Amino acid sequence: MGVLAALAILAGLIVVHEAGHFFAATWQGIRVSSFSIGFGPVLLQRQRRGVQFALRAIPLGGFVAFPDDEAGSTIPKDDPNLLSNRPLPQRALVIAAGVLANLLLAWLVLVAQSAVVGIPAGFSATPGVLVSGVQSGQPAAIAGLQPGDRILSLAGEPLAGGQTAVMEMVERIQASPSQSLELVAERNGSRVQLQLTPSDLDGTGRVGAQLQPFGEEAYRPARGPLEPIRQANRDFTTLLSRTAGGFFTLITHFGETAGQVSGPVKIVEMGASFAQQGGSSLFLFTALISINLAVLNALPLPLLDGGQFVLLLLEGLRGRPLPERLQMAFMQSGFVFLVGLSLVLIVRDTSQLPAVQQLLAR
Repeated sequence: MGVLAALAILAGLIVVHEAGHFFAATWQGIRVSSFSIGFGPVLLQRQRRGVQFALRAIPLGGFVAFPDDEAGSTIPKDDPNLLSNRPLPQRALVIAAGVLANLLLAWLVLVAQSAVVGIPAGFSATPGVLVSGVQSGQPAAIAGLQPGDRILSLAGEPLAGGQTAVMEMVERIQASPSQSLELVAERNGSRVQLQLTPSDLDGTGRVGAQLQPFGEEAYRPARGPLEPIRQANRDFTTLLSRTAGGFFTLITHFGETAGQVSGPVKIVEMGASFAQQGGSSLFLFTALISINLAVLNALPLPLLDGGQFVLLLLEGLRGRPLPERLQMAFMQSGFVFLVGLSLVLIVRDTSQLPAVQQLLAR
């Protein structure tokens, strides 16, 4: 059920993103030819008011198509309702609407979380440090650490709990490059002993794991109708700034952080874990992935909304569109890159699933 919930959330976020483009176009009277979820061959379709609504075979996103893009379209090229014949601000709104829709959805989900689950009233920490993520190929993964492990002691020293325990563990790791550290962790109710050897990065130890305090967040009912909105504003700002910062770090330190990039399989696995926890976790997962989808699509890469904005900006600076062959080459290169990257991530993340690793180990 957790996997199904995660898949449903991802599908819903894609629908919201594409619906942003669709409604921004139709609201302005711009012609739309199709609204598709997925790519490739059509599995299911329905025609409504001249628009093809389709579910396609490759579930790696979606798209809204316009008659401008169709070689066999019978609509005259000078039709004022074609997207390409509209002023730049109207076309910019259509492009930006997908990102804006995901950001708005994330904010609404956070408002709902504060209203339904409550307002954070403090963290009840218990001894240990939680491993929330492990980077493939890094010392933590090599040592055998897994997401969900609760680290009880490091180098013979028990970890008391809370943010202090996280900082103590980070400081000990950073101070021990290339040194073997004995680690005791709790996993599924039993204890495991591991040997963790931090890598040496310019004299500082690194293990490639995300750590956080172990315990439970306490919540209280909201005091009035405006408190959920204020709490959502704070949470939204924090998530957006951290997500944007993460993408910036990925771009500026690609070699060190590329292994942390997750594909669809890993995202579904993470979503299933959140779904099993229930409560605020599923709200947080939905908001976080929606913000990530918005920031990702805002990047100036071919085939993404940010790439479309680059073409629009160049058109505004030049006073006319780029030659069609250049635009086509730009988009085709983006398609090859994104599909190739998705396939690599799917293969990598699938191979790291515990069940798959057990089969490979036989």
